[in-house]
Amino acid sequence: MTDPSLGLIHRFTPGTDPRRPPLLMLHGTGGDEGDLLPLGRALAPGAALLSPRGAVLENGMPRFFRRLAEGVFDEADLRRRAADLADFIARARSAYGFAAPVAVGFSNGANIAAALLLLHPEVLAGAVLLRPMLPLAETAPVDLAGRPVLMLSGAADPIVPAVNVRALADRLRANGAQVAHETLPTGHGLSQDDVARAGAWLADARWM
Repeated sequence: MTDPSLGLIHRFTPGTDPRRPPLLMLHGTGGDEGDLLPLGRALAPGAALLSPRGAVLENGMPRFFRRLAEGVFDEADLRRRAADLADFIARARSAYGFAAPVAVGFSNGANIAAALLLLHPEVLAGAVLLRPMLPLAETAPVDLAGRPVLMLSGAADPIVPAVNVRALADRLRANGAQVAHETLPTGHGLSQDDVARAGAWLADARWM
């Protein structure tokens, strides 16, 4: 199901299990709106899935915001794209009739999800951040009191410095989020450990 009037190319799958929070699936560089749907179904069977395509192209590959180099983000563009994504989520919730979603983002998708938490916290009920980085050097205080966030890093990740991801965890906690951060014995790519840990966390977390 898709409605082109909502502003971003996307796919929406209605939920069949009302106990499951809806998931906002945010792909990594080069992915698209279908990329993470199998992951969403594996993590939370029966959950509604909203999966947009990033509107920025880098060498023909979709992303959610521009970067100046690997690991160096265009923060002005990131802030603008985060606002656009927040607006898209609000329109999609009205069109499809679902509650505030839990973001599940991988790499570039995890970074835009972290930016949403820090800039537009009202649009997300929580987040699963897979291989995230701190997206913004500075952010104003926001109210994330009790907001559950799972961060999964890779011990052998050549892209995300450990000090950077710890800074993100610290930033989220400083704003009140309940952050669980684990480092798995893997690289930047996703593993079965990620699926198992994230699926268990989504089943156990208490959603508002």
